[in-house]
Amino acid sequence: MVGGRYDAYERLKIDWAGEGVLRVVLSTPGKLNAVDRTGHRELGEIWRDADADDAVRAVLVRGEGTAFSAGGDLAMIEEMMDDHAARRAIMREARDIVMNVLNCSKPVVSAIQGPAVGAGLAVALLADVSVAGRTAKIIDGHTRLGVAAGDHAAIVWPLLCGLAKAKYYLLLNDVLTGEEAERIGLVSLCVDDGDVHDRALEVAARLAAGPAEALSLTKHALNNWLRLAGPTFDASLAMEFLGFTGPDVREGVAAVREKRRPDFG
Repeated sequence: MVGGRYDAYERLKIDWAGEGVLRVVLSTPGKLNAVDRTGHRELGEIWRDADADDAVRAVLVRGEGTAFSAGGDLAMIEEMMDDHAARRAIMREARDIVMNVLNCSKPVVSAIQGPAVGAGLAVALLADVSVAGRTAKIIDGHTRLGVAAGDHAAIVWPLLCGLAKAKYYLLLNDVLTGEEAERIGLVSLCVDDGDVHDRALEVAARLAAGPAEALSLTKHALNNWLRLAGPTFDASLAMEFLGFTGPDVREGVAAVREKRRPDFG
């Protein structure tokens, strides 16, 4: 662990992966690194801390073990369904996750292995360079649960892979392998599963050794494409969280718990 400003994190394991490379590991053992309330808040905060840390020149984000993240856990989703104050707080955190990754001046590299869903997927795809394993399982998951595809999806998927592919995968929720994700442009690189973390670290190390100011300003300029979609992002986030008040999400959650197909009528 690196100590200092990072000591308070509970669901993120943080260390130095190399000179200037801060490694952020999503960690909820036994739950495929699903994101609970604590983890969701921390995923919004870590980018501000990394940005303010002069020792950080690049950030590498991955999941613990062989999964990136199974997305938001059901307890958090049910809390959003039942508690307006919780819904407002989590909505604010969801916005922080997206905007703080974009606004972090340090380059971010994601290592995507195994399932990558929901809030975890938002970080994976918003990273400046995304490295996926061939058999990684990428799925947005929102409409399968019964809510609109909010958080990152509406702003970044169309820009990365085009509107036709974005609509197909966000509406139907078919699983994308890492190989197919690279083919359509959703991720930067696809490598053999066993090479994901090493290749992502290699990319992060190259970025950390590069000209920090030039890289930071280039990232900022390129991310203006995503900032232009700010109204689209705000609308999609509002539509997603409206869905947590409706009947479809209750059927979606029940189907997940009962391991069956949802029946949305």
